Amino acid sequence: MNDAMITIFPDKPVLIAGPTASGKSALALKIAQAQGGVIVNADALQVFDGWRILTARPDDADLAAAQHALYGHIPYDAAYSAGHWLRDVAPFLAGSRRPIIVGGTGLNFNALTQGLADIPPTPKAIREAGDQRDLAALIADLDADTTSRIDLQNRMRVQRAWEVLQATGQSLAAWQDATPPALLARQDAVCITLDAPKDWLDRRIASRFDQMLAQGALDEARAMLPYWDPALQSSKAIGAPELIQHLQGSFTLDQARDAAIIASRQYAKRQRTWFRARHRDWHHIAADSPDIFATLRFANHAAD
Repeated sequence: MNDAMITIFPDKPVLIAGPTASGKSALALKIAQAQGGVIVNADALQVFDGWRILTARPDDADLAAAQHALYGHIPYDAAYSAGHWLRDVAPFLAGSRRPIIVGGTGLNFNALTQGLADIPPTPKAIREAGDQRDLAALIADLDADTTSRIDLQNRMRVQRAWEVLQATGQSLAAWQDATPPALLARQDAVCITLDAPKDWLDRRIASRFDQMLAQGALDEARAMLPYWDPALQSSKAIGAPELIQHLQGSFTLDQARDAAIIASRQYAKRQRTWFRARHRDWHHIAADSPDIFATLRFANHAAD
């Protein structure tokens, strides 16, 4: 739903979603500075250490301006799922400071506001078997109900669905249908999605990657090179594989830059598709507005 003004209450959680480079973090910081609260990460890659610049984690100035949580707290070589994130975010929902939860990972917001099935961990042997199968083979083994619910171009999501089926004998869709109640009901939060026009966002993505290079992204990749493993979740950080390939001699820096920007734009397209389909009842703000903060009204009293 599109609103002329969105009221932000000091005691009500705020959720901010949107595609990469759309200005989510700036909006969260504005709310925290104006009204208080702790900014809580909902991005699946910003949880990992090792890739601070390439995942656009908050810089020192942002960290000094407001309290932040769940950024870079997971080792780069660890596994981390939406279920892990739900367990990590739960204390902030019951804490003394109102959480401002921000990120581009739609699955985390879905799990938070709609619940998440308690699926048993995947055995290592099954995960390794999945790693050896190509995307088409993984999809071919899935049921129609599951394939209708996931992004079939996202290998990580497809393989996860395949692993669930192999490990439990039940489809991911069946597990989802038995989902427990949500940690945070949609109506108990102010839910905001930033809508970003493609051409505007494409320019922002290119500009931001160039800024990352200027800030030392290549040095960051060089520091991670001895530990590089493309199978790690943290290695999915956009720009990481491309810069590593440059350091290994497969790409020039210009080729790595161009490939990373293309990958980021493709990811943003998938994010926009996800949010259009699933955030119809959220407040929507045009990310390219001259002043997106003008759409906010800060209440000085608790929500009814």
